[in-house]
Amino acid sequence: MKTKNNNILLGVLGLLLAFGIYSCEDKFLDEEENYLIDSENYFNSEDDYYLALVGAYDMLQATYVNNLLGEIASDNTLCGGESATDVIGFQQIDDMTHTPVNSNLRDVWNWMFAGVKRTNYFLEFQDKTDFNGRTGMVAEVRFLRAYYHFELVKWFGGIPVKEYDNALIGQGKRFAPGDETSIPRNSASDIYALIITDLIYAVNNLEYVAPQIGRVNKGAAEALLGKAFLYYPSENNIFNDISSTIPKIITNDYLGLPDDSEVNKYYAASVTLQNLINNGPYQLSDDYAQIFELEGENGVESVFEVQYTDEEGAGFGCLQCSEGNVAVGFMGIRNHTGPTYDSGYSFNVPVQEAFDAFTTGDVRRDVSILDIVSWASATGAEYVEGYEHTGYYNRKYLPRKGDLNIGDQNLTNPNNYRSIRFADVLLMAAEALNRGEIDDAQALAYVNQVRERAFGNSNSNISVSGPQLTAAIWEERRLELMGEGHRFFDLVRTGQAASAIEGFEPGKHEVFPIPFEEIQFSYGNWNQNPNY
Repeated sequence: MKTKNNNILLGVLGLLLAFGIYSCEDKFLDEEENYLIDSENYFNSEDDYYLALVGAYDMLQATYVNNLLGEIASDNTLCGGESATDVIGFQQIDDMTHTPVNSNLRDVWNWMFAGVKRTNYFLEFQDKTDFNGRTGMVAEVRFLRAYYHFELVKWFGGIPVKEYDNALIGQGKRFAPGDETSIPRNSASDIYALIITDLIYAVNNLEYVAPQIGRVNKGAAEALLGKAFLYYPSENNIFNDISSTIPKIITNDYLGLPDDSEVNKYYAASVTLQNLINNGPYQLSDDYAQIFELEGENGVESVFEVQYTDEEGAGFGCLQCSEGNVAVGFMGIRNHTGPTYDSGYSFNVPVQEAFDAFTTGDVRRDVSILDIVSWASATGAEYVEGYEHTGYYNRKYLPRKGDLNIGDQNLTNPNNYRSIRFADVLLMAAEALNRGEIDDAQALAYVNQVRERAFGNSNSNISVSGPQLTAAIWEERRLELMGEGHRFFDLVRTGQAASAIEGFEPGKHEVFPIPFEEIQFSYGNWNQNPNY
């Protein structure tokens, strides 16, 4: 299964942006057409900016591979598939034997940088034409740039940013051929500082109600900002080890602190996330199972979703071209015939230990993980055992019957990716309050709010504090977010990866290697990540 290589620094994407048509009745990005444009003849009207905005959103759909591999790399699942050589890049990541020559890691790099390039294209010309609503569009684009940068820094650590100081004040500049030999890799803390400044702008310039379903709102920006604070790399948990004072001043102003104050990242995260909890329009869904069904899309618990549709087909020659959630088909039951689910390629199969991690009465287990033996016995369904068969499937993102699936049904599934849910926000806030030694009682209340939904009552509530509460929060994140692509990065940022993931080497596997081609094209300008 090969994918198209879009090397960002060679400008393959150039000015060919995929722009959306918004005649569909309820979803942003439901349909697309292609427009070949140039800046001299573009950005002259609100419609031009709108189409460029949709082009910036469009690369979110390529994050399917990030979410799939975020589970495969973790202790939750095995790679699976047809055989040990089926998508060898996935297999290597699962086994922690990946190298800089890995086409799937190259996809993550290329596709996320394509998203960065599209956002910077918009920001480069953000002031060319004025109209009502332009500031809000700029805020959306800065959220998207932060989102793509967040994915890149999670996977690869420090990355290059063209005109970094100008980016900090909201400007954008696209890479041009030759930049790879002169623009350095910024540090990971620099990238987080840029992410945080972009998101603070988005928080300050967006409303909780978005103009269209699927577009970014203030709540999404607050949630990702709180998450960025949690992820910020700092030995002393202080937001001050950056090369520029601009992000620190912006952050202090956002938090209402003096410019010279030291900002504890857990304090910043707790303020941001609790503001969202207390003032945002979100709540936990009454029915955990419904969240991951079609009728649960963009529901009361959804803070940010990546929108997918089954309106267009795609092929293995260009997986990122699909408007459907490709990961769903990859995770489907191999050669399944029976009710409810379509078949798929049996990747990302949960392990027995993940299934057993749920305690009696936790409704999340059977929503998150499908026991295929029990399912077949109860329904008469048939299936074929794939490679590394465990008897379990990631039920949250199995392909459901009834979708149109125009083209290849395995590549055009319309299942939205629930990128940030309110339960995630509650647990992040709990972690910030606990690890920052701010308010264990409130942290416990947030955790128990999530648990009460999981068990249907308060009988399974916990009552711990300090390090025991920290461990409970981390375990609750695993159970609540099982199968949603967050586990590997949670293990890394909390220092648990080496003990949880077989083959994980500390000092190496916290990040993934920069693709070989990028190091080669930089002619020594960029160093490879340690020990690769």
